Amino acid sequence: MALDEPQGNDQVFDEKGIKFVIDKNLYEETQPISVDFVQSAMGGGFKVQSELSKKESGCGTSCSC
Repeated sequence: MALDEPQGNDQVFDEKGIKFVIDKNLYEETQPISVDFVQSAMGGGFKVQSELSKKESGCGTSCSC
């Protein structure tokens, strides 16, 4: 994840007032994508999940990618 401005080949989403930008080709490979903010004992941060991470993970559901 990074801060960026939309480019010509980007898909733009607005979710609850937050704009998300992703390359259209990458989006086609990874959809659906979910972005959550999570808190843990180590602090807070974003958790990004997609179908791509599930396909490339060799550990099934036993670990988080």
